Amino acid sequence: MAEKTLNDLFLDTLKDIYFAEKQILKALPKMARAAQSEEGKSGFLQHRDETQGQIERLQQVFELMGKPARGKTCEAIQGIIAEGEEIMEEYKGSAALDAGLFSSAQAVEHYEMARYGTLIAWAKQVGLEDAIPLFQANLAEEVATDEKLTHLAEAFAKAKGKAA
Repeated sequence: MAEKTLNDLFLDTLKDIYFAEKQILKALPKMARAAQSEEGKSGFLQHRDETQGQIERLQQVFELMGKPARGKTCEAIQGIIAEGEEIMEEYKGSAALDAGLFSSAQAVEHYEMARYGTLIAWAKQVGLEDAIPLFQANLAEEVATDEKLTHLAEAFAKAKGKAA
């Protein structure tokens, strides 16, 4: 069996985030439907559109590598999404539902940010400099979404705190 290289690890990580983004794309409309606030609903739908663009950028990276765009099962994202689905079930109709959705969405964003940061660092080492701007664009969108979620969570907590 041949020794695994950084190139192999890079491709595996690319497949991981590709799978993750496709799972997130499926989960976002469910989160939008579950959200009680208009800000939450529109935010999840906006991020769905961004996620489609992120998937397209990842497909470009696969093309640069001459590899088919294929995902590899990502247990981590499946677990994070499952936790979000639990929150949707357990807190349905409650005042805390949106806070739970924002928290779940931030867990997703942080996972994605970690993956893109790693891929950016490795792309140069494996000779895929052309992939770096694609990963950076995805990372910038994830960071912006994380910041929006933080603001939504803070505003939500402040409003609910006054009502309590």
